[in-house]
Amino acid sequence: MRRTARLVPILALAAGSTLLPAAVAHSATAAPAAPPAEEEAADTKSEQRVVQRYWTEAKMEAALPLDALAPRKGGVRLTAETNSAQAQPFSVPADPAEDVADSRAPAARASSGSPWTRGGEITKTAGRVFFTYQGRNASCSGNAVTSENKSTVITAGHCVKMGGAFHTNWVFVPGYNNGERPHGTWVATTLYTTPQWNNSEDINHDMAAAVVAPLNGRRLTDVVGGQGIAFNQARRQQMHAFGYPAASPYDGSRLIYCSGRAFDDFLASRDLGLNCNMTGGSSGGPWFLNFNESTGLGTQNSVNSFKYNFASGWMFGPYFGTEAKAVYDAAQSTGTP
Repeated sequence: MRRTARLVPILALAAGSTLLPAAVAHSATAAPAAPPAEEEAADTKSEQRVVQRYWTEAKMEAALPLDALAPRKGGVRLTAETNSAQAQPFSVPADPAEDVADSRAPAARASSGSPWTRGGEITKTAGRVFFTYQGRNASCSGNAVTSENKSTVITAGHCVKMGGAFHTNWVFVPGYNNGERPHGTWVATTLYTTPQWNNSEDINHDMAAAVVAPLNGRRLTDVVGGQGIAFNQARRQQMHAFGYPAASPYDGSRLIYCSGRAFDDFLASRDLGLNCNMTGGSSGGPWFLNFNESTGLGTQNSVNSFKYNFASGWMFGPYFGTEAKAVYDAAQSTGTP
């Protein structure tokens, strides 16, 4: 069974998609994950210097949300592969750059797209992603996570590859704020995505990771810390989503968040849904379980992925199952030059 949808802002799926049978949409059969797709990026010092010089302040400010550049026709495919909901749950705790008191914050009020003003570790680990797509500069969002190599960023699959080719000039700017780069610009050495996204741009597996080179002799999470990450978790939990939406009414200058209880997509995917008004540019931004609004720490469990063009108030993100874990494992075990 295969469905096709056209791309519109934030990778929105067109109206008219029919329902997947419940047994297909939320199957719980676990299966071994296929190896992730891998692409070398700027994996030499000289290439990294070229990419660093490429991203001037003017180019970053002029970069468009990827979704504004996406082809209007095309082939986001929804396949009937099973999701790995019965696989063994797996979780890695956060690793903040500095000691953070574990104060217990009261329950969060729901937000559908407000500026994040409470500070905390999220203002360092989340950031904007910039790259070149088919010769044009574009932006997404991403997040630094705890990893063996201390150099792993999680984002969306379409933020590393789209239209059959991996993006170039890929960088991560943690803590981006109104044009400022307080923690520097980190150049990707290797990009990974799921085989399902790589082969057919299957929106159910729109997840990716980037390994970034050290900057000034230091590794990424030694500088900004790393959020926790988890796979094969229960659905329909309270979640926080973050990103840098750059399409109207946002401009990409500030970190925006949504919070509420996730729901299962009942239309055409097996993704998680959240009430959220974020727009293009927020793609790849992290979704968290157990997010502490006082410390800004949580456990990443999805990314901003797509919207239906008839339901702009809903954001969807892929379920982090066995395939997503394989991407994370491959990235975190990759050395950095």
